[in-house]
Amino acid sequence: MEPKDYSPVKVNLEKDKGYAWCTCSHSNNQPFCDGSHRAKNATPSMGFTVTEDKDAYLCTCKQTKNPPYCDGSHNA
Repeated sequence: MEPKDYSPVKVNLEKDKGYAWCTCSHSNNQPFCDGSHRAKNATPSMGFTVTEDKDAYLCTCKQTKNPPYCDGSHNA
C-alpha cells in the first residue's frame, strides 16, 4: 500500500461560487467532497465561498486549524 500524500492542493476559487470541502478524507475528488462520507457514515463536507477570485492551497490532511486552507499541519 502506498503512503497517503497529504500535500495541499492548489485550486482556483471563483468569487461567490459555492464549494464543498471534504472533511473526512474518503472523497476521490480531493480536496472537494464527492459524497463518499455518506456511505462511510463519516463527517459531512464543509461548505464555503470566497469574496474574490483567487488561487488557494486547500488542506488534504484534514488537520488544519484554518479549514479549508492548508496551515502546514501535515508537516507537524
